[in-house]
Amino acid sequence: MFYSSIVPLIRSHLPFHHNHDSVTLPCQPPAHSYPGERIAWTRCGHLANRTLECANLTVPMDHFIATNNLPDNKSFTIPLIRLRSPNTTQATRNLLLNPGGPGASGTEFVYRRGAQLAAIVGDGFHLVGFDPRGVNQSTPQATCYPTTEARRELSSVRDRQLVEDSGELWAWTANFVRACADTMGGHGGYVNTPQTAADMNSILDALGQAGMYYWGFSYGTLLGQTYATMFPRRAERVVLDGVANQFDWYGALLDAEMLTDTDRVFGGFVEECVRAGEEGCALAELAASKEELWRKVVVGLGRLRDDPVSVYVNSTVYGVLDYWTVWNNGVFPALYKPADWRDLASNLAALLRGNATAAFLDYQEKAWESDGDALAFIALNDGTSGPAKWSVDRRALVDLLQPYVNQSMFAETELDYYFPKAAWVIPRTHSYIPKRNVSTAHPLLLLSTTYDPVCPLVSARSASDAFEGSRIVEVKGYGHCSPAVPSLCVARHVRDYLYEGKLPDSHVQCEPDGKPYFSKPDDVRAVVETLALGDEDRRILLAQQELARDSWPMAWRRRYM
Repeated sequence: MFYSSIVPLIRSHLPFHHNHDSVTLPCQPPAHSYPGERIAWTRCGHLANRTLECANLTVPMDHFIATNNLPDNKSFTIPLIRLRSPNTTQATRNLLLNPGGPGASGTEFVYRRGAQLAAIVGDGFHLVGFDPRGVNQSTPQATCYPTTEARRELSSVRDRQLVEDSGELWAWTANFVRACADTMGGHGGYVNTPQTAADMNSILDALGQAGMYYWGFSYGTLLGQTYATMFPRRAERVVLDGVANQFDWYGALLDAEMLTDTDRVFGGFVEECVRAGEEGCALAELAASKEELWRKVVVGLGRLRDDPVSVYVNSTVYGVLDYWTVWNNGVFPALYKPADWRDLASNLAALLRGNATAAFLDYQEKAWESDGDALAFIALNDGTSGPAKWSVDRRALVDLLQPYVNQSMFAETELDYYFPKAAWVIPRTHSYIPKRNVSTAHPLLLLSTTYDPVCPLVSARSASDAFEGSRIVEVKGYGHCSPAVPSLCVARHVRDYLYEGKLPDSHVQCEPDGKPYFSKPDDVRAVVETLALGDEDRRILLAQQELARDSWPMAWRRRYM
């Protein structure tokens, strides 16, 4: 990957600890500050001919109590990274970024895809990534396990089928939520989105910037909506990309809206496969119509429920491939990224013909390597969680979840979210309630694909109704967040909004550029080169293509068990 040679160098300069391998240099660059800022930056590398700077910021554990009542050592340390624009005359503002999750790292996001985002945004902004409280290298890190060894030993539980696995999952969850509370102590209840929104003001204040310029993806749209509601006068430019419903997130037991279009995206995968034909999609040889191919894939994979496949590669690589591994680790994640559809189709075609090796190697359950549980803390501290809200035993919870599970072929992926949500023992410490008719310093820009597997277009409409003057720009296609479907039209709207505050008069639909479905990476670039584009548009579209292919951290509700 393009960043593989620079990341070790960057991390060796970081003023905060990383678990990754790094290069030890003889000395650290001196910290420095800029006029108007109250933060000391350390240069920590270069990316795309731009300087990277790193820093730490200490924020109070609870922003909403008087400072003189704050207990000793009750704070969080937030790592920051800034990709500086080379045009320091034009770039007088900082654009804060959040990649999603919840629990995804903003510092890693800038390392990984700052160059592409900078190409889309242009030279008028410095890009700032941060690890939200509890996430990645922020301290204390939100975790339910005191050691990596404890995680490996204690985190395994069957959570694939609602009825069959409910007994084990219910019993395991009772211990899991207690471990989360005990491990984090007093900090645990303050790993939530309203506190992170207040942390963003601390970042702005340290940067000497009055107005918030922000681009949030997936869960980052919840953070953006929360910020714009709590601090509307500072919300100068807020871009929400792949919009989630904050009213369901904070106030509902079940997020019934999230999976609205998930099965439609799977249908898009099947339909575009048939359209691409055998040359573009290996599955196309199995059927002549969308309906026939849908049936063959669903029925064929469904057989793995009762008859998993034994796969032997060699004496150290072998195992069993079952339905849930293919469905949850292969098919469902690919719905986020149409750039993965070609490889998914190849693996599924081979599997349905009797060769499971490729699918096993790509989708097998990996040993748990996560460093934390920020997803659990953020989601469950934010929402309507705990026995007092749910008032259910195991059987009642199963009955409550059954209609939810039946609404989508992919709903079972959420079981490991709702069992802990019903049992969560950390008290809710925030009083945030989403509002409607919010008037911000400048109206919001909302971005969405037509069919998003986890943040449907209807959720963008809900957000648009809540924020006065906001507008939706929709890119016609499938996938999670606008980068899933490259479109210069979307990029132009983003630039017009960030630089000049321009919004369309009404909901706008943008066409995709290039070939977003079942194309080889080399073919995608070749198509871009054939388009009649200026140099700047070509750079933007190529950057969008790279974002579309990358497994960047915008996943929604990753598994935390």
